[in-house]
Amino acid sequence: MNFLAHIYLSGDNDLIKIGNFMADGIRGKQFENFPAEVQKGIILHRAIDTYTDAHPVFRQSTKKLHEKYHHYAGVIIDIFYDHFLAKNWKTYSDENLNDFVDRFYNSLAENHSILSEKTQRIMPIMFHENWLVSYQTIEGINHILTQMDRRTKNTSKMQFATAELKEFYTEFEAEFTEFFEDLKQHVNHKLLSL
Repeated sequence: MNFLAHIYLSGDNDLIKIGNFMADGIRGKQFENFPAEVQKGIILHRAIDTYTDAHPVFRQSTKKLHEKYHHYAGVIIDIFYDHFLAKNWKTYSDENLNDFVDRFYNSLAENHSILSEKTQRIMPIMFHENWLVSYQTIEGINHILTQMDRRTKNTSKMQFATAELKEFYTEFEAEFTEFFEDLKQHVNHKLLSL
């Protein structure tokens, strides 16, 4: 899953949300340098990634992309799944997506001093381009994939993946819906044990 899903799945605790959001940049035991609630978010993020990568429905989605995008297929599906979460937000939350995202951005700003350096660096771009809300549209997804492709010096070809998103749109959406129900249950159990 990508940023929006990780934040959404964190529950109501801002520090768990922050930990879950910035976990990709935290290696090994570095997470122990953060406040306890942030650590929980990092641990939760890792549990979500492990569960997601092994889930048969997620793997079914990635198979559509393996031939063309190889090991980037999982990264692309993470972003596609965030698109379907944002697009169908009203199914999953009573709170407006813009309000949810604004609250999260505010919590990042209010907790700036405890954020990782990487998170502090990306915040201005993320806020300016409003990444989390932009996931609602295929154009927004294309922009995110293009930015990510640039970071791979265009070797991943991710910027072209919206072609497959459009081609298999109904299938991807059905797979996301099935998978996300399983993931929410898994996360609810995990949160109780943290």
